[in-house]
Amino acid sequence: MTDPIVTRNDDASRYEITVDGVLAGFSEFDPRPGAIRFVHTEIDPAFQGRGLAGILAKAALTDAAASGDAIVPLCPYIAKYLETHEIPGAEIRWPKRPSTSSGTQGQTSSGTQGPTGSGPQGPTSSGA
Repeated sequence: MTDPIVTRNDDASRYEITVDGVLAGFSEFDPRPGAIRFVHTEIDPAFQGRGLAGILAKAALTDAAASGDAIVPLCPYIAKYLETHEIPGAEIRWPKRPSTSSGTQGQTSSGTQGPTGSGPQGPTSSGA
């Protein structure tokens, strides 16, 4: 197996990871003025268990941070990745989550810490 390659496919609005020229997975994004919203990440079942989701997330988030756009992690996998990994120069805009108590969720932060009080809710993306 050769090293995986991550590329940005603007026509499909996603970052793609290939292994030996075969599409192994992708992370879909929704570009907005001044922000890039990550909405879904998926790895083909034939390629799972190789750490490709983490490689894809790191490359996609590093590229997004380099663009100067804020990152909005709507995808549960991307949100979890940002809670546990540092992306230098990234501005993170944590999405607001429904809550019954007051807190600081939804605030913009630089660095890798998640929203105060709890992490992203919901299941991880299938296959990531």
